[in-house]
Order: sequence, then C-alpha cells, then structure tokens
Amino acid sequence: MRALGVNTWVWTSPLTDTELERIAPRVAGWGFDLLELPVENVGDWDPRRARTLLEDSGLGATVALVMGAGRELVATDPGTRKATQDYLRRVVDAAATVGSTVVAGPAYASVGRTWRLSPAERMGLRAELTEALAPVVDHASAAGVRVAVEPLNRYETSVLNTVDQALDALADLPAEHCGLALDVYHMNIEERDVAEAISRAAGRIHHVQVCANDRGAPGADHLDWSRIVRALGESGYFGPLVIESFTAENASIATAASVWRPLAASQDAIAVEGLSFLRPITTSEPSATPPSSPALPGRQHPLGPVEGGGRRARSEG
Repeated sequence: MRALGVNTWVWTSPLTDTELERIAPRVAGWGFDLLELPVENVGDWDPRRARTLLEDSGLGATVALVMGAGRELVATDPGTRKATQDYLRRVVDAAATVGSTVVAGPAYASVGRTWRLSPAERMGLRAELTEALAPVVDHASAAGVRVAVEPLNRYETSVLNTVDQALDALADLPAEHCGLALDVYHMNIEERDVAEAISRAAGRIHHVQVCANDRGAPGADHLDWSRIVRALGESGYFGPLVIESFTAENASIATAASVWRPLAASQDAIAVEGLSFLRPITTSEPSATPPSSPALPGRQHPLGPVEGGGRRARSEG
C-alpha cells in the first residue's frame, strides 16, 4: 500500500522540536504513514531527536529543502551559490539522520524570484544548474539520499515551471540520485494534462506532493485524482504522496504561497479530509514493491482529536 504523509507546514512555520512533539502523535493517530519535515534553517529542529520521536510514533519521514530569500544556485554570485550548496548539503545530512531517503524542493532559485529569460539565457541557466547541483547530488548519493527537484508555477519562479523543463535541466545528472519532485498544485497551473505530464516523467519521479487546486485538501477540487494516481503507478512511482499546504504565517515563503484565506474548516481538516480521500484511491492501486518508499515502522495509535469538525481518517495501525 502506498504511504501517505503530510508536511508540517500545514500547521506551523518554522518547524521546531516543540512543534514536532505536538504534531507527530496526532498525525500518527489519524492514520498517516509519515511526516514531511521542512528545513527552513538548519538547526530549527534536531534530526536525531526527530528520528526518535517519529520512530516512537510509528512514522516515517521525508525532508523538504526550503529556498527562502538569498538561496540561489543560478543567476547569482559565487558566494551565494556556495552558501546555498552548503545549506543543501546540510539538509541532506539532516535527511540521512532522520531516516529520509529524499530531500525535495526547488533546488535552483529562491521561491518568488522571477525575471525575464531569453532562450539563450535559459540555456545558460541549465548549464549553471547542472554545475551547481552536481556536488550536492554527489554528497546526497554518498549519504543514500536522493535529490528531488520541484518545478514551480510561473508566479513563483522563472527557472523551472514544467515537467519537460525540469527533465531537460536534469538530463546530465544521474537519474538514480537526482530526479523530479512533482507538486500537483503547480502542475494544475502549468501542465495541459497532469496525468500525461506524469507519464513523461516516468523513471525520474522521486517525490510527489499533493493538495487541492486551491491548496486545500485533496478531493475538495476539480482534479481527476484517480487518473493522477493511476498515472503515477504506471510511471513506476510507488513512493509516498505527501499533502502540502500552508498557514498564512509561513515564515519562509508566505508571499509566494499566497495563502490569504482559510482553505478548510481548520488546518487539521486539510490533513484528515485529504487522508480520508486519498486512502481508498491508493489502496485500490495494483500492488507493487515500492522501491522509493521510506521504510515505515509498524504502529498502533488511538485516533487523535481533529479540530474544525473535519472527517476522521481510519486508523491503519
């Protein structure tokens, strides 16, 4: 069965040890398989402490890299590029420590940075990205972690907006260690057919994030989720689906995320209603050995309380 997770950004930013201690038992009680942990700044949370907490809660982990202001791999000065590479290496180290096999995010430019690019300039950025990302990928492969690069919509970046652009940009990096992080929110804006774009990425998908077209709970929208999930399986991706949404108080990318109104009855409801919607769809998928899924420890947890009157998910313990 495909693992289902949720990003802690649904509730808090930046993530801290205290917040993780509050969130993890509740997420496990609702029936999730893993938590996604954003590293807004190295040291916000302790990877060793987090690993113990998640293991005790019966949860796996994935890790999100965060390209806040000043983090740039392309169209920047050498000092900024080196500082960003150093940050990404430390995110990889945190992932390896907490037990995540992937770090995912827009590992090329700060979120919200947009500018006009000529075709020649875009080709130059492609070469820059390959050169800048290669040592990070080498570091990740040595740690047993894959780098999943996320295309963002046109309002959040000028660099990579579509699956095809990302595939081209990563063509000279090793596919087993560096691939795509697909976020259905961005795909709904940029791809003419989400499922067909997923099919074109077959063999290079390393991570998938999901939410409604408005950043609310998956299923409370117009998207054809059965077709999306089927396309992922047919493309050979049997790794986790991670619900990603935000509060208006997000410390790193609030303006780019543009969450200015409630997207559900509560933040809890985004997670729980999304899980309740996705679990039956993914349970009915053809069985497969998921090579890119994190190892998930067994768990047995009581169903935790849900704020805002959201539907409760079935505990899978």
